Amino acid sequence: MTHRLPDLSSPPYADYEYPRKTPGLFSRICPSAFFYMRVARAVFSSASLARKGRFGDYEWWLGSRQVRDAFEKTGAHISIRGTANFALMKDPCVFIGNHMSTAETFLAATMILPLRPVTFVVKESLMEYPVFKHIMRSRDPVVVGRQNPREDLKAVMDGGQERLRKGISIIIFPQRTRTVQFDREGFNSIGAKLARRSGVPVVPLALKTNAWSNGKFLKDFGRFHPEEDVVFEFGEPIMDTSDDKSVHRTVVNFIEDRLRTWGL
Repeated sequence: MTHRLPDLSSPPYADYEYPRKTPGLFSRICPSAFFYMRVARAVFSSASLARKGRFGDYEWWLGSRQVRDAFEKTGAHISIRGTANFALMKDPCVFIGNHMSTAETFLAATMILPLRPVTFVVKESLMEYPVFKHIMRSRDPVVVGRQNPREDLKAVMDGGQERLRKGISIIIFPQRTRTVQFDREGFNSIGAKLARRSGVPVVPLALKTNAWSNGKFLKDFGRFHPEEDVVFEFGEPIMDTSDDKSVHRTVVNFIEDRLRTWGL
């Protein structure tokens, strides 16, 4: 049976906001354990399909939706805003956002994929990560080593342009590491350079995902904070990307403005 992505081609597109749900007893007592159990179920199911070559766009969207459900069933409130800014664009684009936690890697597909084909720029270690590597490899991401900036720039320029020519949009988080506090100096302009080189628009993405905190020993497995809102907000597209420095400033200013509004 062939499954299809949901039709989100009319307003409100992929915008999403529902009242905070009242979690069950177990999730109230042990929110982190409850959350990770549900995420693990989604990841192992998706990885099993990916190993069998059966993990297409619908399956990716469904796995992302299951992780979104895990957030909500644990008591977190999710808001997705501004998808109208890219929903009707005919050309592929580069999404440039801040990187706060593991959450955005899991949740991005649920809001972007029904509206356009998309993949990530990811660090090389994710391609070898236990279980999750099967999912990531199936998405044909652009891979960077995070050791040599010159090699990473070439990988993004070459791999990014190749995918954009195929009509596949790119999600890039151009920070050195995941962090709640946004660092303007540590937010490089590689995404703006890719857009300029490819002649495609940029869509700024500001996000707040500290409900899934970074762990002290294993960064991907920090404490879950259901009281924290989860917010993804897409800004207006930057259509003229010929001046990558100006594009970069616009993206940074948008992210800083939204984080300030959210109290971060």
